[in-house]
Amino acid sequence: MTDSGVVLPWLVIREDDNGNRYRVGRYATRAEAEQVADRLDDRGRRRLYVVERVDRATA
Repeated sequence: MTDSGVVLPWLVIREDDNGNRYRVGRYATRAEAEQVADRLDDRGRRRLYVVERVDRATA
């Protein structure tokens, strides 16, 4: 949850060739997160972008 009370349970994660993972952003819907991940994938770099849902207990 953010300071404004909006829940953003969907993450876009970038994974590099060494297995390091970095959070790219948080989104309200899976569709929005997938759109961002697809747009980043289209750039043609050798990185993997995945969408994951955050468990409320760990958010």
